[in-house]
Amino acid sequence: MRLTLGFSTCPNDTFIFDAMVHQKIDTEGLSFDVHMADVEELNDLAFQGKLDVTKLSYHAFCYLTDTYRLMKAGSALGRGNGPLLISHKPTVDLKTGMVAIPGKYTTANLLLTVAYPEIQQKKEMLFSDIEDALLSDQIEAGTIIHENRFTYHERGLQKIADLGALWEDRSGHPIPLGGIVTRRTFDLELQQKIDRVMARSVQYAFDHPEQTIPFIKEHAQEMDPEVMKKHIQLYVNDFTKNLGKEGYDAIRHLFNEAKRVELIEEYPSDFIIP
Repeated sequence: MRLTLGFSTCPNDTFIFDAMVHQKIDTEGLSFDVHMADVEELNDLAFQGKLDVTKLSYHAFCYLTDTYRLMKAGSALGRGNGPLLISHKPTVDLKTGMVAIPGKYTTANLLLTVAYPEIQQKKEMLFSDIEDALLSDQIEAGTIIHENRFTYHERGLQKIADLGALWEDRSGHPIPLGGIVTRRTFDLELQQKIDRVMARSVQYAFDHPEQTIPFIKEHAQEMDPEVMKKHIQLYVNDFTKNLGKEGYDAIRHLFNEAKRVELIEEYPSDFIIP
C-alpha cells in the first residue's frame, strides 16, 4: 500500500524518516510518496487533507483532531528546545511593534500568544527569513525556530525571551512542538501499522545514526555539521520513540491552553492512536 508522507528537510525529520522512506526496516507492506516542505506548508497541506501521514505543528493539530490522529512515535517534544523571541534593538515595544512568526499555525506562534497576549501585530514569514528582516529593521522582533536558535547571536541579534523556558516554568510540562499524524478515516489496524513502522524507523536512527547521514546532508547542504548534530540532539529524544504519559499530558495541556486563549472550543479525547 502506498501512502503520501510529508515531513520537513530539517535534520531531525530526515534523521527519523530515513529508514522507513528507504525501506531499511520492515515497513509491513507500506511504501511512501514523499513530500518535503517547510513545516507551515505541511500544516497547510494537512488543513487541506492532502497527506495520508504527515509531520505538523501541535498548534495546527489543535484544529485537526477530527481529521487526523496522532502517532505515539515521531514527535518533537522535550525540554530546553523551544522557540526564541529575538530582536535587533536593545529595547522593543511588543505591544505596538511588528513581530514576525514562522507561520500562523506553528507551535511557536501558539507559545508566543500564550506568553505575550498583548502583541497586536504579527507578520508571517518563512523561518529562515526572519533574521534578515530584523537586521533590516522591517520588524521589531521575531520568533525563531530550528537551527537559527544556535546561530542568531553571531549576527548581532539578541534574545528577548526563551518561549520554551517560559512554557516549562509556567506549566511544568515539556514543550510539544511537532508530531506525526495519520488520517482518522483509516481503520485502526492501518493506523497502528503506520505507528509501528514510524517507531521502527526512529529506533533504527538511534541504533544506526551513521546510516542516516547521507539523507540528512542531502537536504541540509548549507548547514554546518556541528549545527546539524546539535539540531538532532535537541529535537530527537526518548519522546520521539514514544510519547508516554508525560508526553500525552503535555499535549493535553497545550490543547487546554489553546482553549483558554479561545483558539479552539473542544477536542476529542481519542486524538492519539491507542
